[in-house]
Amino acid sequence: MPGSLKGWDRNQMAARAAQELEDGMYVNLGIGIPTLVANYVGDKDITLQSENGMLGMGPFPFEGEEDPDLINAGKQTITELARTSYFDSATSFGMIRGGKIAAAVLGAMEVSEKGDLANWMIPGKLVKGMGGAMDLVAGVGRVIVVMDHTNKHGDSKVLKECTLPLTGKGVVDRIITNLGVLDVTPDGLRLVECADEVTRDYILSATEAKII
Repeated sequence: MPGSLKGWDRNQMAARAAQELEDGMYVNLGIGIPTLVANYVGDKDITLQSENGMLGMGPFPFEGEEDPDLINAGKQTITELARTSYFDSATSFGMIRGGKIAAAVLGAMEVSEKGDLANWMIPGKLVKGMGGAMDLVAGVGRVIVVMDHTNKHGDSKVLKECTLPLTGKGVVDRIITNLGVLDVTPDGLRLVECADEVTRDYILSATEAKII
């Protein structure tokens, strides 16, 4: 990012995503930056769900206090809470498919101006599996994407049309990037907030999709 434009780092993006969560919500966190949201829930009455069979995830452990049996969907060590419960994968996806999860915070490789999401594979690269994202975008009430605004080559990841295989069509509600916050509306993307020291004009220049 050139000049004095700073933007948000990964932890600031996660903290901004945590602001979207409200008391009483059951929320799923995807792998990557979204897992950091667990560190910023604070005193909110939020119950975090991991599709590998855990309801009630705590923040990441301090160094030396890791328990290798307590991991999230991204295989990172996490902590449990007094109310934590464990279950099998069928029960976990029953919660997701049954509409019991209020919101999902997911990473992405691409998002389109229509809210299409691509986050599960790049053709030609080894993929271990599609994971739970397709179930999540179809079953939860709200989908929040957290990702870098551009790829390592500087190309926009917020596009008119996704070029990668889709996880879901028209499923994204809000996009939080290192440059700011965008909402998906029937008329196109709407700029909600600029990140620290980032201008509206810079976001427009870094975004392939049309911002209304």
